[in-house]
Amino acid sequence: MAGTIEVLVPGGQANPGPPLGPELGPTPVDVQAVVQEINDQTEAFDGTEVPVTVDYEDDGSFEIDVGVPPTAALIKDEADFETGSGEPQKDFVADLSVEQVKKIAEQKHPDLLAYDTINAAKEVVGTCASMGVTIEGNDAREFKQRVDDGEYDDVLADEAAA
Repeated sequence: MAGTIEVLVPGGQANPGPPLGPELGPTPVDVQAVVQEINDQTEAFDGTEVPVTVDYEDDGSFEIDVGVPPTAALIKDEADFETGSGEPQKDFVADLSVEQVKKIAEQKHPDLLAYDTINAAKEVVGTCASMGVTIEGNDAREFKQRVDDGEYDDVLADEAAA
C-alpha cells in the first residue's frame, strides 16, 4: 500500500496537525519523523508555503521531495508585502537590497534555467519588475542593466565561481 502525499506546508513550521497529520495518519510512517525531516529541509523558506511530496513504502520508510515556492512568493515574503503593483512601471510597492535578491536567487536557483547566481538574480529581478519592486531604490530594469555591466559581480558572483 505504498503511496504519495502532496501538501503545502509553511517552511520550517510543519506540524502533525492539518494538512500533514490527517494525510499521514493512516500510513505506516512515523509522523513525527516525517514532520522533523520536512522542517529540516524547509527551514530556509521560514513560513513561506512550500510544496512537499512524501513518498512512503509499506515498511514505513519514506522519501521527501521539497519543491521551491514561486519566485513572486519569495519576493513578497522577503520584502514583506501582500500584493504586487497594479502599475509596476509607476507605482512601486517595495524595495529589495542586492543581498535579498541574491538570497532569493540562491533559494530559487534549482528551479531556474540559470547556470549561476548572477543569471538567477537577473531572473528574480525580472519578476521584481513585473511586481513593482525596486532594487536598492532603482527600477528593476536599471538594476538588471547594472548587473549586465558587471557592477554587482563582487556581490553576486560568489556562487558562480563554485
